[in-house]
Amino acid sequence: MAARRTPRPPVHLRAARMLDVDKGELIEPGDLLVEDGRITAVAPASVPADAEVHDLGDVTLLPGLMDMEVNLLLGGPDHRSPLNPVQDDPAVRTLRAVANARRTLRAGFTTVRNLGLFVQTGGLLLDVALKKAIDHGWIEGPRVVPAGHAITPTGGHLDPTMFQAFAPHVMPLTVEEGIANGVSEVRKAVRYQIKHGARLIKVCASNGVMSHTGPAGAQQYSDEELAAIADEAHRAGLKVAAHCMGDTAIRAAVAAGIDCVEHGFLASDDTLRLMIEHGTFLVATSYLADGMDVSRAAPELQAKAAEVFPRSRATISRAIELGVRVACGTDAPAIPHGRNAKELLALVDRGMTPLAALRAATTVAADLIDADDRGRLEPGLLADVIAVPGDPLADITVTEDVRFVMKDGLVHRDDTHPQPIGDRTEEESP
Repeated sequence: MAARRTPRPPVHLRAARMLDVDKGELIEPGDLLVEDGRITAVAPASVPADAEVHDLGDVTLLPGLMDMEVNLLLGGPDHRSPLNPVQDDPAVRTLRAVANARRTLRAGFTTVRNLGLFVQTGGLLLDVALKKAIDHGWIEGPRVVPAGHAITPTGGHLDPTMFQAFAPHVMPLTVEEGIANGVSEVRKAVRYQIKHGARLIKVCASNGVMSHTGPAGAQQYSDEELAAIADEAHRAGLKVAAHCMGDTAIRAAVAAGIDCVEHGFLASDDTLRLMIEHGTFLVATSYLADGMDVSRAAPELQAKAAEVFPRSRATISRAIELGVRVACGTDAPAIPHGRNAKELLALVDRGMTPLAALRAATTVAADLIDADDRGRLEPGLLADVIAVPGDPLADITVTEDVRFVMKDGLVHRDDTHPQPIGDRTEEESP
């Protein structure tokens, strides 16, 4: 829960246009009244005399966008060293997340799921700490739905000692840090994350492209282990997201009751239909196939990427065609933080309309996290509002050029009016 703040004056936002996400229509002009962090009126008949007016000009107002797969604790500033897993202590990693969170917010993404730490922390849930700091207003960042530590078997895709092929006993990890084998250990690992503030559970159900321990998509947890993980989370009212690429592994995850498949690159048509039947969401992370830099990866991993990525593009196109519920997610920092809108471009390239891609990052994402207080520009909802130039229904690329960001009624970015050179501050690219 966010800390109480000093009451703020009402805010009147005016722009040339705004998007009605449900109707798929642009409304002219865009006119919103914001009070106490929420939208109180669209095209208000009257505006309080003490309201702050933000006339944003020739832009389109959109609901704040959502990225359903990021890891803010990884990537960002000075992250190129392959030894980061043993060079960054938890304090450095948390400070890294501060920079990544700000960059993500300034890119127009006001809500994210932080999907699973896979680093040594001594059992600390760093993403939960990050969420608290943002909610209290100590730092700038999106609303964070934290998963704590990803649950993965020894040598699994999210066992961090696997990525660098560390020797035995280098960087030992505990069950509390997500390395869990067998039904009793996976239950304990899930319970620990829930106890210390996780708001969903991330499980590694299959190998991945960057896995050294087998082919991409090979199932890693048994059916019994997957079912136990889903059972523990669901009894606590939490959903489960599964890193999952292979067709057999996806079917096992769906059968176990897992709520959301991440990637799904190698799913068959029958498996995609099974996901539709069970209401399983897909976070496609499709831009990975276009933009992930694998040039520094081992040759065998580059070979896997060359095989899997082209297949993934066809799979996501088929998922869209069949009607799988696809939510926007980037897997940042596999895609750099702040470039989250690249996923919307990829979804359109795979066959979505621009409107459907915007829904994937707003209303569909809100449904995935059971949030009925965001994803639309409507009275009563959170005042998470961004602005882009032009018409996003005609040109989805405008989402890469966010000019204005409001979260919880507070303005975090306003580039709609040029500042005098002397008033500018040096910023990193969003």
